[in-house]
Amino acid sequence: MTDVIGAPADVLHTLFQSDQGGHEQVVLCQDRASGLKAVIALHSTALGPALGGTRFYPYATEAEAVADALNLARGMSYKNAMAGLDHGGGKAVIIGDPERDKTEELLLAYGRMVASLGGRYVTACDVGTYVADMNVVARECRWTTGRSPENGGAGDSSVLTAFGVYQGMRASAQHLWGDPTLRGRKVGVAGVGKVGHHLVKHLRDEGAEVVVTDVRTDAVQRILDQYPVGVTAVADTEQLIRVEGLDVYAPCALGGALNDDSVPVLTATVVCGAANNQLAHPGVEKDLADRGILYAPDYVVNAGGVIQVADELHGFDFDRCRAKAAKIFDTTLAIFARAKEDGIPPAAAADRIAEQRMAEARAGHTAH
Repeated sequence: MTDVIGAPADVLHTLFQSDQGGHEQVVLCQDRASGLKAVIALHSTALGPALGGTRFYPYATEAEAVADALNLARGMSYKNAMAGLDHGGGKAVIIGDPERDKTEELLLAYGRMVASLGGRYVTACDVGTYVADMNVVARECRWTTGRSPENGGAGDSSVLTAFGVYQGMRASAQHLWGDPTLRGRKVGVAGVGKVGHHLVKHLRDEGAEVVVTDVRTDAVQRILDQYPVGVTAVADTEQLIRVEGLDVYAPCALGGALNDDSVPVLTATVVCGAANNQLAHPGVEKDLADRGILYAPDYVVNAGGVIQVADELHGFDFDRCRAKAAKIFDTTLAIFARAKEDGIPPAAAADRIAEQRMAEARAGHTAH
């Protein structure tokens, strides 16, 4: 998603009048007994029930929480459409500090709020919420995914998220160099936490040279201990993006990694990573294209996780999910082809394909 919602004061204008709005439903939830304050935003149910995680975050104002929910829900519509899922986009945010405010009573109250939507919204984990939290929410709401295997869920989704990013890299290599192999390529991975360390394994197994960085020195050391050959580390992201001879840059930590400061000095010719919202603002995708840097849209290549949680609703099967995540290779290639055909950056091409799928679904509903 290249568009973002503006200032919190513009929330209602955004919702009803701007191009970034058009959300079907926004629900403000409160349970004073437990302290729950939450926003559930449903951007689209054209393709099916809205699916997206629950973010637990100490927003400065309620308006900021609503704006974030709107942004995130819209992004999930595009992600789910491009992942080939029969789900629309939704997102929920709980206002508060998860370290201080999260209680069993609050999560149960939240579960009741989601359940009141009757299946129009399916929730999962996001920043500030974890598998254990979804186990609690699921006690009040059957439309909950991201649960533990003991509770009928799939558990940690980082394995398939990393696998999908790896497939996006292979597609990028195929498009740019005529061969999907990453053997001998130099790949910089920023962030080697849950997803990043799985990604490094895929790359090393194929024979890529990997350079890593992370704000946590223990995470970096774990990688270096695991791969004494073929992996090196640098101090920070500023150093990583300037590494000489870098073929691929994989942002796997915070959003906004591609900005007015980083793009001009980036040495890599491909950007493909797991982080959400990598483009700091509209126009960065054109800056990348102008520099001849191929960008694999983040919400396309990092969709392995949402593919996994969606599968829980049908009785989780890892092999079925992995086969679906493998198709990220073909989807990414199709985006690059569309971008070339239309003369636009890949991020814009991905948006067009997603919008077309949603429009066709809405037209089908109207026809009936």
